[in-house]
Amino acid sequence: MTSPLRIGAWWVRDYAYALLWQARALVNRVDPRSFLNGDRAPIVILPGVYETWKFMQPLIVAVHGRGHPVHVLPVLRHNRRPVDDAASHVIAYLAEHDLRGCVLLAHSKGGLVGKRAMALDAEACRIDSMLAVATPFGGSTYGRLMVLPSLRVFSPRSATIRVLAKALDVNARIVSVYGRFDPHIPEGSELAGARKNVRLDTGGHFRVLADPRVIAELAALAE
Repeated sequence: MTSPLRIGAWWVRDYAYALLWQARALVNRVDPRSFLNGDRAPIVILPGVYETWKFMQPLIVAVHGRGHPVHVLPVLRHNRRPVDDAASHVIAYLAEHDLRGCVLLAHSKGGLVGKRAMALDAEACRIDSMLAVATPFGGSTYGRLMVLPSLRVFSPRSATIRVLAKALDVNARIVSVYGRFDPHIPEGSELAGARKNVRLDTGGHFRVLADPRVIAELAALAE
């Protein structure tokens, strides 16, 4: 069993990481078009709620350095749209840019958007797979306590979570990566029938994005 002291340390480091990258996002002037070149499988970025693509920039730089064109969707902004709406925008973007063989790289709510997009993509087959980090596939009990609709969607009883739970056919193309402890998802992020479930030997909801295993799993999935 993990000690309360260790959990407390993970919690502090997790929010320190989140605050650091949210602050960096405010002053970041990198043009996302600079990541569009590359001759390997295209990677599509789906950040979590209240995050922009810049929150995931370390991973974007790493995967772009491996030769993958990386696509961000400015229309998602801070990913506060309903999951269905956001997923529709993802599908529209893929069609507009004629992207095929795509790998989705998602964090938290981004994984819900990604799974819905994979279900909508069933006929076009533009999306190959998804790496989801700290995604509440089964919802989070904390979602029941939230007032804002953008956060209540995470309740295990929400219509969105229930619909996604029934989309079992796409699970085999998803790799779910998560920590031993997640302060936002006490139930964890294990996905039944997933291509792979990877539990990291660390804790957190945000800081897990920086774990080397994430980029390793993404490379294995995309290459």
